[in-house]
Amino acid sequence: MLAFRCCLFLALCLPLLATADPSPVSVATVKMQKPVRELLINGTLAADQAARLSASVSGLVSNLSVDIGSRVDAGDLLLALDSELVRLTLQQARASHKQQATTLADLQRQLDEASSLIARRSIAASEVRSLESQVEAAKAALAASQADVGRQQALLQRHTLKAPFPGVISAKLTEVGEWVVPGTPVLELVGTHALHADFAVPQRYFSQIDTRTPLTIRQENAGSQTTGEQVMAATITAIVPVNDPAARTFTLRASLDGNKGLTPGMAVFGNLAIQSPNAEPVVPRDALLRDVQGNVSVWVAVTDNDERIARRRAIKVRPGQSDPVIVLEGLSKGDVVVVRGNEGLRDGDRIQVTH
Repeated sequence: MLAFRCCLFLALCLPLLATADPSPVSVATVKMQKPVRELLINGTLAADQAARLSASVSGLVSNLSVDIGSRVDAGDLLLALDSELVRLTLQQARASHKQQATTLADLQRQLDEASSLIARRSIAASEVRSLESQVEAAKAALAASQADVGRQQALLQRHTLKAPFPGVISAKLTEVGEWVVPGTPVLELVGTHALHADFAVPQRYFSQIDTRTPLTIRQENAGSQTTGEQVMAATITAIVPVNDPAARTFTLRASLDGNKGLTPGMAVFGNLAIQSPNAEPVVPRDALLRDVQGNVSVWVAVTDNDERIARRRAIKVRPGQSDPVIVLEGLSKGDVVVVRGNEGLRDGDRIQVTH
């Protein structure tokens, strides 16, 4: 009988002895932090340079050096107009300029000779003044002929259309043999060396975004699991303070740090990291405990009779947040929560903070 009572006593005391020592845990203090919210936005890539090119003068297209998809460098010949008549007019202007130069040289020689004779009174002064007037008139005629030569050369140059910047021909709007006039587009050129992305952002975020807001961009077909090569850092270069009244959005423009494999017109996703203006309580994700119903709780370390014990507390957190987690209800700044060793705790257990 005595042996039976001893066994019963040991059976009842063993659980108490097992929990007599405090449970070792690691803790963290609840801090206030301005949370960063990630906003997914849709955008489209566009070239920094794009132009609808037209001829400077009217004329007949005699040569087209490019087609749709042709890649060109700045200064490459794109189109030429028939310039035969302009070339003939330029030859005539040059001949006239040469004649005017000869006439001026002859009059200047006569004036020099007359000037040397006037000192000996071998020529009338009126004749010298007449020669001086003729020289001045010849100089004016020479300047006019020189201007005419320059005008014809400029017209001849305008009978060719050259690429103003490097890029690719996206549209061909004329053909050889067609008459074109200034202002009518003949080619479309899109630059491919520098791209930007334009995003439509909901208007409620306008006051929370500036040019320093972090932004990353990925291609539409990259999927949710993107690699380092598919995700590109971007810099916000412009925020257009004009709302689209129908969509209630404003335009955000960003430049890309790299555009390998990208072309204008591609759809892209942007991820804005918007920092909240107000600080909120945050805790490490390891402190959270979830039950099968999805309820969230934490173990809070409190002091009771000079001992630290664990108290379970239900909280509400902001969904979809990374570490640390934003707490909406249940915790305040300065609360101490258990982040390690919280799996086997029971309410009221004594704990010992190890680190």
